[in-house]
Amino acid sequence: MAKKSWNLNRRTFIKGLGASVMLPYLECMGMGNLTSFGEISTAPKRLCFMYFPNGVSMPGANHKLYKDWNWFPHEQGANYKLTNSLSPLEPYRNNMSILGGLSHPNSRSVLGHIAGDTWLTGGDLRGDTYNNSISVDQLAAQHLSKNTRIPSLTISTDGGVGYKSRASTLSFDSTGKAVPSEHRQREIFERYFSPTGGASSAERRKTLQQGKKIVDLVLEDSKRIKNRLGYNDKSKLDEYMTSLNRVEEQVMRNEKWLDIPMKDFDATHINLNVDVTIDPEAYLKSTMDLMILGFQTDLTRVMTYMMAREDGMGFGDAFPKLALNMGGHHSLTHDKKTGYQERLGKYDQWLSKQFAYFLDKMENTHDEYGSLLDNTLILYGSACSSTHNANNCPLVLAGGSNMGVKHGTYEVFDPKKTHLSNLFVSMLNTVGINAESFADSTGPLPSMM
Repeated sequence: MAKKSWNLNRRTFIKGLGASVMLPYLECMGMGNLTSFGEISTAPKRLCFMYFPNGVSMPGANHKLYKDWNWFPHEQGANYKLTNSLSPLEPYRNNMSILGGLSHPNSRSVLGHIAGDTWLTGGDLRGDTYNNSISVDQLAAQHLSKNTRIPSLTISTDGGVGYKSRASTLSFDSTGKAVPSEHRQREIFERYFSPTGGASSAERRKTLQQGKKIVDLVLEDSKRIKNRLGYNDKSKLDEYMTSLNRVEEQVMRNEKWLDIPMKDFDATHINLNVDVTIDPEAYLKSTMDLMILGFQTDLTRVMTYMMAREDGMGFGDAFPKLALNMGGHHSLTHDKKTGYQERLGKYDQWLSKQFAYFLDKMENTHDEYGSLLDNTLILYGSACSSTHNANNCPLVLAGGSNMGVKHGTYEVFDPKKTHLSNLFVSMLNTVGINAESFADSTGPLPSMM
């Protein structure tokens, strides 16, 4: 189908006097969205996962603070009332659902902070060895990445991978190895939103080819020496080679996309100079702004963000102190002084405020298919209810209205019949991935999607 001269893309801008303004929707934009090959394209379907550690405030039904500071609402169905902990999310109740009763059976027994390592994997980490499994975001990336510059964006406040029970990433590859996360906003912006790396396409292509040759040489040399190594060294080398393969794949992808221009975007509102040790709210907002820009430009359709690590590790543990003049997050969860549930609940409320910022930005940021929120499924939550209790994960599912998701309720599922992985199966199916099972799932979620 040829694009007519009077068919305008919905991203058409009027430019002049140093400014650009997006045109309002016009009838000539309603002739279908066309790809560069003249085919009608469909709205992208996206997945996003946002995590916070250490559980939430759970005073108990007989406690005087239960009514105001229990994380979960008190009534199921569409007439639920949010407590103070989730009150910042009230404006978005038609675009979200609160889920109770879901968890990973294998993680219920390990408890502690190791449950965070399995939030997106459902992996069995009960033994002495660390054998995780693929995370749902990486499975989704295998299917959704053919039309994007990068398969997925893995972000955390601390970066890297961490270690067993103190992971600093939510993502694990097909072999169960941790996928390193990124955390420096300026580096993320320059790496992904400046496709030529600040150089000409010819210079960038030469650099990519040099990088590919180096990776090829290292891979070849690694294969040569592998037979001379002991078992443990072979395992370490296999991990190293897996990482190199991932680098090689991305180099090849970068070459493919080098001559394809990115969508127009405006990043002047993003603060890339925030200091996480001074202003955590500004830091989180800056990271979320980058995530939104990534979805808006179709950089990727799969993202994860670990807002903080488990067990008092990393920058995120100081957020309550910096933002609310409290102690460290992990120490708050173990504090048994009078009123500690309220203090913990106020931090839950602060986190909810940050998530509300993300929802608001997603709802009010548009691409040629409409609101980003309507074409994105977002899961926000933690691996434990109260700290060290990997049952009844606190979870909010948001977005996806254009994909048929029905929101506006608080539902509690039977943990004996319905696992957290059932939700992942339904999320995968909703974004067009035909998955009958994932990890320890017993089927799709029996409602909503």
